Amino acid sequence: MKVFTSISDFQSEIKKRKAQSESIGFVPTMGFLHEGHLTLLKKARQENDIVILSIFVNPLQFGPTEDFSTYPRDFERDRALAEGEKVDFLFYPSAEEMYPNEPSLKVVVQDRTDVLCGKSRPGHFDGVATVLTKLFNIVMPTRAYFGLKDAQQVAVVGGVISDFNFPIELVPVDIVREEDGLAKSSRNINLLPYERKEAGVLFKSLWTARKTIERGERNPDKVTSLIREMIASETSGQIDYVEILTYPRLKPLVNLESTFIIALAVKFTKVRLIDNLILEI
Repeated sequence: MKVFTSISDFQSEIKKRKAQSESIGFVPTMGFLHEGHLTLLKKARQENDIVILSIFVNPLQFGPTEDFSTYPRDFERDRALAEGEKVDFLFYPSAEEMYPNEPSLKVVVQDRTDVLCGKSRPGHFDGVATVLTKLFNIVMPTRAYFGLKDAQQVAVVGGVISDFNFPIELVPVDIVREEDGLAKSSRNINLLPYERKEAGVLFKSLWTARKTIERGERNPDKVTSLIREMIASETSGQIDYVEILTYPRLKPLVNLESTFIIALAVKFTKVRLIDNLILEI
């Protein structure tokens, strides 16, 4: 596995591989890899000639009160995990390399962002879309792999690829979970011990909602109320949102039909957790 920190050196290598008509699978991350990331890498390895992992904690997608400085980082651990998954190239640029000057422009996301996490994190998805636009141009992948834990991000990435006509196949990958159902995340280490015990209720509430829908419930308000009641009564977390929307357009629903997402976010003492289920009727 080769590690690149320079954009120009990395692009030179990519151009050689593209000239040989090799397919490129790309997994963009902010590092501190967990099993969810490794699942993306495994799928990319199965489907491509070359696998590229990027690790870059993107300052543009963190708000002034968010956890940029405390976001977990451990490059040597990440390097070892990447080698274990037979990654070919690891792109590890500094913030100065990615943003050497004050940007003269940025990508502004106008759809799919005024709900869920985007509602309480203004500018977050602008930062995500801006850095991905840069990364897609640098890497020029055949396929890009994203976990559905952040399903809103997957929806936004789909818009970026479609609107800017990137010749990239978006590959969404199912959520990887702990034994109690908690979605795996780099931020889970910030849960206090008692909060970690409570956190499995998030998925439990989603699964209970799914069973309710399977029994015939079609009123989204009743389903979200059920989820709220479970989380409020069984955890110490503060509910940020519980929403049901069409997917991937993320529009409100009067009755549950077609493809939709049930999504939630809950704030604990030091961390905010998200989870979701995407269902089809």
